Amino acid sequence: MIGSDYVLEAHNIYHTTEVDTGGCFNGGGQSALVLKGVHLTVHSGEVMAILGSKGSGKRALLDVIARRSDGSSRGQVLLNGAPLTKSLFQQRCGYVTHACDFIPGLTVSQTLHYTPTILGGYLKSSKVRQVLADLALSQVSHKKVENLNISEKRRLAIGIQLVRDPVMLLLDEPTQGLDPLSAYLLISILSNSAKKTGCGILLSLEKPRSDVFPFLDRALFLCLGGAVYSGGTRAMLEYFHGIGFPCPQLENPLMYYLCLSTVDRRSRDRFLESSQQIEALVERFARETPIPEAPINPIGSGKIPLAYGKPGELKVWGILYLRLLAATFSCGYAGMKALFLRLLALPATMGLLWLFYGQTGDDAHGFFSKGGLILSVLALSYGVGIWATISLFPPWRKRFCQEYAEGLYTGATMLIAYNTVSIPFSFISSAVAACVLYPLVLDPSNPDGMTFTYLLVALWTSFMLAEQLCVMVLLVMKSQLNAAIATSYILIVCLTLASGTIRSTKGLPGWLQENAKGVHTKYASSLLHTATFLGRKMNCTPANGIVCPQPADFLMERLGRPNPQETTDIAASIAFALGLCAFNMILYLLPMPRFVRRKFRE
Repeated sequence: MIGSDYVLEAHNIYHTTEVDTGGCFNGGGQSALVLKGVHLTVHSGEVMAILGSKGSGKRALLDVIARRSDGSSRGQVLLNGAPLTKSLFQQRCGYVTHACDFIPGLTVSQTLHYTPTILGGYLKSSKVRQVLADLALSQVSHKKVENLNISEKRRLAIGIQLVRDPVMLLLDEPTQGLDPLSAYLLISILSNSAKKTGCGILLSLEKPRSDVFPFLDRALFLCLGGAVYSGGTRAMLEYFHGIGFPCPQLENPLMYYLCLSTVDRRSRDRFLESSQQIEALVERFARETPIPEAPINPIGSGKIPLAYGKPGELKVWGILYLRLLAATFSCGYAGMKALFLRLLALPATMGLLWLFYGQTGDDAHGFFSKGGLILSVLALSYGVGIWATISLFPPWRKRFCQEYAEGLYTGATMLIAYNTVSIPFSFISSAVAACVLYPLVLDPSNPDGMTFTYLLVALWTSFMLAEQLCVMVLLVMKSQLNAAIATSYILIVCLTLASGTIRSTKGLPGWLQENAKGVHTKYASSLLHTATFLGRKMNCTPANGIVCPQPADFLMERLGRPNPQETTDIAASIAFALGLCAFNMILYLLPMPRFVRRKFRE
């Protein structure tokens, strides 16, 4: 609970951003002034609504206050007289959009409990129980988040912020898509929470109903970026009555004055008439209710607490790690899917190869079939890695984008936690898959630990490389299908040029032979060739005119070298997989490009 009075002020806000003009390419919009001298004030325990039609500047104003806007802004945003910087907002305030994603497999209670905060142990559990009760979520606390209805999901998104005990909470269209009863319930809960905790609430509404009017303490009417009115809801009725626009009886005052401040586009004449009227209203409000420039106090009033602050990176990593484990081992479809993809998918697909290569012998026919087996093993390892990643990673990426904007942790912390869970699972899965493949590739009557190691390293590093490559592509691609296609294309090119199964390395031009040394496929394929052709004795007797070459000659033709280099192949395969892990951490540490932020904000 917030023990002091806090005031959020925005003075003379102007904001210019890029507006989409309907072009075919991103970034083809034009710059436009979307906010024009907007003022607002919110006190602790108050609920203020920003009202306006689509395109009026509601979200732009919230983004400016939250310091998430992409364009240029000028004006002052203050919290208790201190400039509201990005870091200050992230520590003391919260921001909820209507497009909030959750981790499938977690319950409502787990989702709140695994929110990164500085609280721990009993204090955090007590806070979670309080938030569940305040948001009427106690009855569904053990329900999986994917089974919640839209109203419950919206309240859960609010609860994630309330667990951090913000002094100000911003909400973008919290009632969008809700039925009237759910919208009434949500606004009433927000009003009660504001009065109980002292948190100031600033929310945007496009179509407010009359039953939410008693819960609003203040209102701001926007049209085309200008403020038609900003102040208390009771003073609003007196103000509009005084300028000649009294609200008729039995009329919803919020919708009545919202329609008054909305451009009528049904005809050209109405458009011009309504535009002139709105311009006059904006000018009159600015003239009759002048708001002086607020002085900036760089030190602040000393009343701004750290709230529950920002947890350390190690604590955040622990929370994310436990969140991943809870989602993976959860009872239900999401948990079973995660366990299957992490543990069983690779062995199952390798087991399918027995249908095609189970009868392959060691004669001349089987000699050349082994090349197809090696290609299948590499392709399936890559394919399962892509399949697992595009199925499991996107929800974590979405959650990361939301929590990254809140300044809770960096991309490297998220990837370290993700890989801490993923790498052990992939190693166990690869070991089981290697056992499945052992009789096909190696000689079961003469077990050899080293050749089994070659097979294990090839499977594990192939899976990891595909996984990490897909993670890298998903940084800039929102579509899972497009990311899978792009990753598959890259790996198909590598298989074609460097595996030695589709085309021999010796037959490639010199510059391609040199470039093939820079891809993982060459070394994983070399390990599989070594295990297949040198780890067992081939009965290479001619059959039907087919002559089986000597293994050394075959390796020279396919891979460009007659003798195996197992140590180099193992080291290079592992280095490629782990090196890409490290490279991804560096990529996710870099600030998100503007087009990426826009892509993942919805």
